Amino acid sequence: MKPVQAQDTTATQNGPTKIYVFEIFEEIAKPAVRNTQNAIAQAKELEADIIILHMNTYGGEVGAADSIRTALLNCPIPVWVFIDNNAASAGALISIACDSIYMRKGANIGAATVVNQNAEAMPDKYQSYMRSMMRSTAEAQGRNPDIAEAMVDQDVYVEGISDSGKVLTFTTSEAIANGYCEGQAETIEEVIKMNGIVDYEIVEYELTAMDRIINFLISPVVSGLLIMLIIGGIYFELQTPGVGFPLALAILAALLYFAPLFVEGMADNWEILIFILGVGLIALEVFVIPGFGVPGIAGIILIVSGLAFAMVKNEGFDMPDNDFTPLVKAFGIVLGSIFIGLIASFYFGKKLLTSSTFGSKIALNDEFKSEEGFTSSNNEYKQLIGRTGVTVTVFRPAGKVEIDDEHYDASVKTGLIDAGEEVVVVGYEGMQLIVKKK
Repeated sequence: MKPVQAQDTTATQNGPTKIYVFEIFEEIAKPAVRNTQNAIAQAKELEADIIILHMNTYGGEVGAADSIRTALLNCPIPVWVFIDNNAASAGALISIACDSIYMRKGANIGAATVVNQNAEAMPDKYQSYMRSMMRSTAEAQGRNPDIAEAMVDQDVYVEGISDSGKVLTFTTSEAIANGYCEGQAETIEEVIKMNGIVDYEIVEYELTAMDRIINFLISPVVSGLLIMLIIGGIYFELQTPGVGFPLALAILAALLYFAPLFVEGMADNWEILIFILGVGLIALEVFVIPGFGVPGIAGIILIVSGLAFAMVKNEGFDMPDNDFTPLVKAFGIVLGSIFIGLIASFYFGKKLLTSSTFGSKIALNDEFKSEEGFTSSNNEYKQLIGRTGVTVTVFRPAGKVEIDDEHYDASVKTGLIDAGEEVVVVGYEGMQLIVKKK
């Protein structure tokens, strides 16, 4: 059992022992990292004597767990963890980083194999990184590093403790017997009394309304949804004339995406600027330069890079400890969100005017029968092929064209046509003319 320092178990000269308590009851992700860093900072300001982490988690992101682990190892104040039922996977890594571990009866710690979203084990390079972190963390806190490795790798055998072929998970009694738990307790107050502390004051970390908003916005799921709204808004705006709701939605989503990351010091000015530059290059490609070339490709690269780099802690293109795993994951989230956003935009763009209640109000869905005096306009459109007209609106790619004092819906295959330009009809599709500059 790891000894408790005597200076941590008595009241301070200035009064009762100050004990700062914060919780991790959720998935290990960016919000948990932020809460941990804020809690440590506040504990330092209050000159707390001990920090107690109240934990119950099934794990989460390896990158986020590593950030929390590093913060705990570097904390000048002794950190104890009280495991309230579960400290699995990333939670096990965080617990081992604490100076002392206490567990409730029936609790568990271990099962730290790196898995994907389908709970399947990741390739060995990911396991190797996790094994290294678990081992070095255990060594730093005076615990058996072989046991820490066995919590990750089923092939690690520890005589008398783990069997080859099974990932190690400790119950409370097993953790105590093998030096991975200082004692069993049912409450935080019981943990404190176990260490001989009688005169103490507990200060709990409380989330403000702003903390909750920022934590919500920086969560991976919400970040992905905001990226989808950014891309979807830009897509719909490029498909419709004028400036309207899609652009406003995209701007709002971009603000909600970058603002909390900027406040937290994750998004730098240059990352926001390259995103804006990327959007500008896409607009240049669509509205000014016909076709799709270097500006469009460069714009896509800048947009993706700006969104991804803003999600991670970095100094320029350098990552802490040269670990690019968080950056690779950030690019994966961004590219995946963009792909889903584009697919959703194509789908809903097609369905909006035909399948929804909203669409039925703005689209013409009635059936016009010949016996009621309606005739097809196909013959009229055929006769218009080769005729010239003048654009009434900007084409990007759809708009209105005037031919012989009549207005027609039309579109251009590529490029942009300004209002007032002379065009020639080259064909038609459905109820829309196809034109090009004369």
